[in-house]
Amino acid sequence: MVNNDTSFQSTPLAHSCAKDRELVTNRIVAKFGGSSVADAESIKRVAARIAQAQRSGKQVVIVISAMGDTTDDLMDLALQVSPQPRPRELDMLLTTGERQSAALLAMALNDLGVEALSYTGSQAGVITTNTHGDARILDITPRRVAESLEEGMVVIVAGFQGVSYDTKDVTTLGRGASDTTAVALASALGAEVCEIYTDVDGVFTADPRIAKGARKIDEITYEEMLEMAANGAKVLHLRCVEYARRENVAIHVRSSFTDKPGTIVRGSIEDGDLTAAEEQRMEQVLISGIAHDRSQSKITVQGVPDQIGKAARIFSLIAKNNINIDMIVQNISEVSTGATDITFTLPSEDTERAMSALKDAQEEIGFTGLLFDEQVGKISVIGVGMRSNPGVTAKFFEALADNEINIQMISTSEIRISVVVDIDQLNDAVRVAHSAFDLDADTEAIVYAGTGR
Repeated sequence: MVNNDTSFQSTPLAHSCAKDRELVTNRIVAKFGGSSVADAESIKRVAARIAQAQRSGKQVVIVISAMGDTTDDLMDLALQVSPQPRPRELDMLLTTGERQSAALLAMALNDLGVEALSYTGSQAGVITTNTHGDARILDITPRRVAESLEEGMVVIVAGFQGVSYDTKDVTTLGRGASDTTAVALASALGAEVCEIYTDVDGVFTADPRIAKGARKIDEITYEEMLEMAANGAKVLHLRCVEYARRENVAIHVRSSFTDKPGTIVRGSIEDGDLTAAEEQRMEQVLISGIAHDRSQSKITVQGVPDQIGKAARIFSLIAKNNINIDMIVQNISEVSTGATDITFTLPSEDTERAMSALKDAQEEIGFTGLLFDEQVGKISVIGVGMRSNPGVTAKFFEALADNEINIQMISTSEIRISVVVDIDQLNDAVRVAHSAFDLDADTEAIVYAGTGR
């Protein structure tokens, strides 16, 4: 159920909350992205919105990102000083962006007569693994946050960061992970919904910067949103959705620039906790959305001996270097050579590391060569409706073929079909697929700021 509350969500979402979580019905956790607090005036506007909610009797926790492009600027500065900065020191630097915006927002709220305190991730009790740059949340112990709320204060938590359980060092959770901080705090504090404020009106059927006719989705299941996030949709961080599904926390995606109701992410097709209305929606809607990802590269390992254990050795090397693999294709072995080619995709930022690891093991594995291609992109069609509707793959591939867009690789799941295409054709592929599945709206979608997060 979505309402038009001009401040924060207030309508109970009883069926979306875990039965074993003790809920505090007047407690709100909301996250504001960098585009929402890009400058002083934006921070004041957000502060006024928060003050309205707090004065209506709500206990308010805000998770905040760094202002605008601050994280990118800090990363650029680090690379000017050191071409390969140590991960620990990089985390020390990058976490200052969120601390800046948290302190500034607290100042703005105090000037409005609202008592507010800012906390780092460590002070808020965000306990993580010790992997710098991509730590995982192990536990949330928000005692100080809860005490401040009971004292009537607004609490502002710097997102994207925590403290290592083992080393007690500052850690970061990966780019965009302020979403994950917010959901984790919502779960730990018993909030029945986590609000994510961004620069678009909710989750759309495609990136509205590419598909101008993209439609806002009113409600979407955790599984569909997981597939959207995993395949390039930037509106929510992947681990945020995973955490929300595991803890059964509803997510409400809204724009910080308007009072429109946004998109609710809740309900699992696997756990059978959908309402009758949601079940009906699944049957009626074939495809929920189109996601794309232009941050992929493709590596081909040529002439791999077709022997037991060779593929395992290749991907063990990749895993040892903490590199995630997406699609994998292995060709049929050539009879004359007894060798095959293995192609896989991975994040572009990991290409050099993967190539180096494979070259070092070339003699041991026995492959003949390596090729890489960074000029590729991935497009995915996603929807629970495809489970019971044949012909989705045919329609998707025919739409691409009719527009002379070549498919290089294919991957599928129960509710997703993904293909790799040339990067220069990626935007066209998004628009073509969006139209092929009748997702275009009559009006043009509005983007209020920059990134969609």
